[in-house]
Amino acid sequence: MHIQALLFDKDGTLFDFSATWVAWAEAFLLRASKEDRARARAAGAEIGFDLDARRFLPESIVIAGTPGEVCDRLLPLFPEYDRETLLQVLNEEAEIAPQVETVPLVPFLTGLRAMGLKLGVATNDAETPALAHLDAVGARDLFDFIAGCDSGHGAKPGPGQMLAFAERTGLAPEHIAMVGDSTHDLFAGRSAGMVTVAVLTGIARHDDLAPHADVVLPDISHIPAWLAG
Repeated sequence: MHIQALLFDKDGTLFDFSATWVAWAEAFLLRASKEDRARARAAGAEIGFDLDARRFLPESIVIAGTPGEVCDRLLPLFPEYDRETLLQVLNEEAEIAPQVETVPLVPFLTGLRAMGLKLGVATNDAETPALAHLDAVGARDLFDFIAGCDSGHGAKPGPGQMLAFAERTGLAPEHIAMVGDSTHDLFAGRSAGMVTVAVLTGIARHDDLAPHADVVLPDISHIPAWLAG
């Protein structure tokens, strides 16, 4: 196995999922509900978010779904919005959601680049919030490729983003590792012919991820040792 590039999921992989998206869910649901907490609570239940406990359920559509999929699930509960407007509100709140890095990203990514690795991001978040999140921590320019669900390559678990990264870098998929915290990430990597690396900084548990991963690591900081091993 000769890995020449790493393609990262964003939420739950580069950024702590709960720290970021709990704040987003609370802000978005209350804004969309015009501060009607009972209505926000019901909408949260529809997408697997417990507003009162401030936590996501393991099966939440937010964990691996696209903003469009989340929007479609919620739209029947918000008849005063058209799809485009509700999606805009969702993405506006996503763009300003606080970002908590799973490890300090700039030194970590700089170290990977010093090893000669190409780096990319493939997220089911929209591209604009994704770029904003990476900008906020000074990491955007350390990536050779950044794709969101609306960047023209499709969304995970489809292989489109993976194959676009392979094409951008000029590398065969078998020399690329897809790193993620959900089965969507691992299915996408596998279907593209990539090595799959699971990390445990999202909601999914080891036993959920292990059958679909070549290796399961506690977090991305363990990648250099794995590559050296």
